[in-house]
Amino acid sequence: MTTACFVGIDVSKDHLDLHARPDGSAARYTNDPTGIAALLARVGERAPERIVLEATGGFEGAVAAALAAAGHPVAVVNPRQVRDFARATGKFAKTDAIDAAVLAHFAEAIRPEVRALPGAEAVALAGLVDRRRQLLEMRTAEANRLALATARVATSVRAHIAWLSKQLDQVDKELAELIEARPVWRAKDDLLQGVPGIGPVVSRVLVSELPELGTLSNKRIASLVGVAPMSRDSGRMSGTRSIAGGRAGVRSGLYMAILSAVRYNEPIRAFYQKRRKAGKAIKVAQVAAMRKLLVILNAMIRDNKPWTPNVATA
Repeated sequence: MTTACFVGIDVSKDHLDLHARPDGSAARYTNDPTGIAALLARVGERAPERIVLEATGGFEGAVAAALAAAGHPVAVVNPRQVRDFARATGKFAKTDAIDAAVLAHFAEAIRPEVRALPGAEAVALAGLVDRRRQLLEMRTAEANRLALATARVATSVRAHIAWLSKQLDQVDKELAELIEARPVWRAKDDLLQGVPGIGPVVSRVLVSELPELGTLSNKRIASLVGVAPMSRDSGRMSGTRSIAGGRAGVRSGLYMAILSAVRYNEPIRAFYQKRRKAGKAIKVAQVAAMRKLLVILNAMIRDNKPWTPNVATA
């Protein structure tokens, strides 16, 4: 019988470090078309059962896409998960080669789920959403500086704020055009924006950063976003439940939606107020409402049903 092979690839801007288990073979390639082609040839010889890479802010995109296009089972995982795994297995040193070995061990022991990688248009949409968030943060920072700026500096700050506002308008226009060009995205966007509390910005975040919406169970979608309460129990001690991990961008979008929904969305407002009357802290009640809203949206997209107050109680 052939022993199953598991591959870890540590990705940096310039290099791709490969480690395979169980034989422990390793190699380094350049993170460019030539190096990726050589890596593909090496991986093709091994027919691995799982290949694991960390999400590295975009440097992993080209090699992950090439591996997936070649039909290999690729999983791009959260770096924190891998780091926690490394500590749990006694690996405290950190080099590219060691990280690749840890990733291969993670692939063998955990066998993370393989999911389809986003297409070029989905990557473009996510990039525009990220850029919009960056522009907003820069504009807010400049507005905060304006209060303490001297008259001469204030002129420069105001000019920069005006430029950032024009850039935001341009990004919003491109986002709208990109969504309009894809019937599937347009249909999902229309359903989402029909929910009181969900505006165009939050809808675009959900479309771009949560493509799994409507395809997973309520528990799994809540866990994926990071709004599922985590137990903190041991022996006779019952700790306070809290949320952890998940997709911060989606969670931030849901939080902004809830600030509006608890005022204008009757079922969500009733759900929120019930928890407040039960003595729950504001943040706890807000997170519960975020989870409730996410479950409603998940069902709407899954069933292709528009918003009605009855949807929230179904």
